[in-house]
Amino acid sequence: MNPVPVSLPFADRSDAGRRLAERVRPHAVNDPLVLALPRGGVPVGAELAQRLAADFDVLMVRKIGLPGHPETGVGAISEDGHVLYDDLALARLHVPRQALSDTVASEHGELDRRRRVYRGDRPAPRIAGRDCVVVDDGVATGGTARAALRMVRQAGPARLVLAVPVAAPETLEALRAEADALVVLSVPDNFRAVGEWYRDFDQLSDGNVVEILSERARHHRGAGAARAVRIRAGQVYLDGDLTMPTALRGVVVMSFGQGQGDPHWRSTASVLQRAGYATLVLDLLTGQERASGGEEPDTGVLGERLSAAVTWLRRATDAASEPLGVLGSGAAAPAALVTAAERPQDVAAVVVHGGRIDLAESSLSSVRAPSLVLLQSADSFVRELGEWTRGRLGGPSELKVVSGAEQLLGDSQEWRQTAVETLDWFDRHLSYRPE
Repeated sequence: MNPVPVSLPFADRSDAGRRLAERVRPHAVNDPLVLALPRGGVPVGAELAQRLAADFDVLMVRKIGLPGHPETGVGAISEDGHVLYDDLALARLHVPRQALSDTVASEHGELDRRRRVYRGDRPAPRIAGRDCVVVDDGVATGGTARAALRMVRQAGPARLVLAVPVAAPETLEALRAEADALVVLSVPDNFRAVGEWYRDFDQLSDGNVVEILSERARHHRGAGAARAVRIRAGQVYLDGDLTMPTALRGVVVMSFGQGQGDPHWRSTASVLQRAGYATLVLDLLTGQERASGGEEPDTGVLGERLSAAVTWLRRATDAASEPLGVLGSGAAAPAALVTAAERPQDVAAVVVHGGRIDLAESSLSSVRAPSLVLLQSADSFVRELGEWTRGRLGGPSELKVVSGAEQLLGDSQEWRQTAVETLDWFDRHLSYRPE
């Protein structure tokens, strides 16, 4: 949790969601799902999900108020039926749990009603194995957020994040152990109530929530889907997958010696797609070459194949004039540099990951595009080789060690870093039209 200074108050909840997006993006890598707490968290979460191109739904949790003083939270109940009591608050107020039985029953009924209104016959979203971002318009006492996080945790997410625009300092500290990451824009010392930090904090109705959910569903159905393509490159054909997002800001060709089907690189492609980049994902080796286990074509040949893929992409799609980046991994890493050298008018940025990038030696001085070298190991020889290559590039470059990324473990921080570093590099060096 690293809050940064922001101008307050927020204009409204949608404004808060927009401001959260870039802070949340590094945590929303693996099939992300944004879960908003109704009602106030819904417009925040909807804006966040749109910016991340993530799935979106509501998470039904209700505060248990003190009888006679419903604004005083002493627990929460989640839609899976679990009740979480704030026993410290109850002890301080000298109120036994039994005194809340009528309130708990009433909130059970309200949760059932909201579930029918908001979700209807639609099943609850799949949580297991996904990066889940729980969103509200702010956190005061934290009872509702704690119940929501515990409910999601039980379903087995890959990563659990709490994202809020504003929160009370002591509450966030108490919630730290409930999530893998806390993203908060402001933690004011003079926090008294969430609504004080918004210029527009109108109360929302069930109708408002249903309208927002319906609009997000319509928008999400319009997102681009991957289609298989076959590209002729000299005497061979390369198989790949092309995905064209609805709102296009650039295009990235992701090339591999073999590894197109690796789920971790597929997830990296999804990160780029959610950020608005079209992706062409392909292996530079043919199926026969991979199956034979023989000697791979040399770097020059792989570079020619990658260049043919760039040519095809420019001619056969709507990306003819979009800024283009190239990512090469393994045997395709030096090929990416060769292509950048040969196609300076097309390739605006390069990311290379692993592989013998020194094999592109004769082309390095002609690479003008900004190049990011991601090393799989901090081994001195690997780093020396990377630095040697970087020193011969004709354009700006950076080198970063993503230690442990050679395993590309699905739940490793190193793999996440690889995806985020890749997106950041293309964001920095591929120009795109403002909204």
